[in-house]
Amino acid sequence: MAAEGRGWTFLTNHAHVLLCLSRGESLTARELGLRIGITERAVQVILSDLTEGGYLKKTKEGRRNFYTVNPKGRLRHPLEAHHTVGQLISALQ
Repeated sequence: MAAEGRGWTFLTNHAHVLLCLSRGESLTARELGLRIGITERAVQVILSDLTEGGYLKKTKEGRRNFYTVNPKGRLRHPLEAHHTVGQLISALQ
């Protein structure tokens, strides 16, 4: 089977959410899910994980939540912990 047919990518869905939000667009969980290729519920879980971990700051305007990326957050895996989310985003833009 060819590598492109096996369905894996180099980045996690958590990283995909961070990258989408780092562009400054106001996206709903549904819109994020459509861009990334996951369910709205999966996006909500990821947004919760990232907010609780300090990687996102959530503000509420009316009924909508807006998220801001914390570029100083450290990557979680020991192999990358000396890098920040901001460095990851810069490298991938």
